[in-house]
Amino acid sequence: MIAQLFTSFIASAAFGILFNVPKQSLVQCGFVGMAGWLLYCWFVWQSVDSIIATLAAAFLVALISQLFAKMYKTPIIIFSVSGIIPLVPGGLAYDAMRRFVSNDYSMAVELAAKALMLSGAIAMGLIFSEVMNQISKKYGKIK
Repeated sequence: MIAQLFTSFIASAAFGILFNVPKQSLVQCGFVGMAGWLLYCWFVWQSVDSIIATLAAAFLVALISQLFAKMYKTPIIIFSVSGIIPLVPGGLAYDAMRRFVSNDYSMAVELAAKALMLSGAIAMGLIFSEVMNQISKKYGKIK
């Protein structure tokens, strides 16, 4: 588990470098990715479906990204894009394409559908977090 956390931290920070994130934000980008991956692994360890685990982890990534964006006065996209990198189902999409090429269509469609659902779960987690943020801003000021 320690190796996975370290790897997810490095992967998120490295993608932050690729996306030209300011140097002082790289550690926070790595932390966001590591926190999302930790929650994902915990849910999978608890025998929760990987799609639900991805949705929850993406939601957490977006929440922490919003918090860091406020704390460090930077755009939220800096943290959320590099934070979701460990959750992206790239290996699954690769396996699906490899199955298509080798004419194993039934398994290819199954893997492609799962990769699509995981990608949708990432998008939905980010959207849910933003909607919750907007609702709390709107109704928090009415008092």
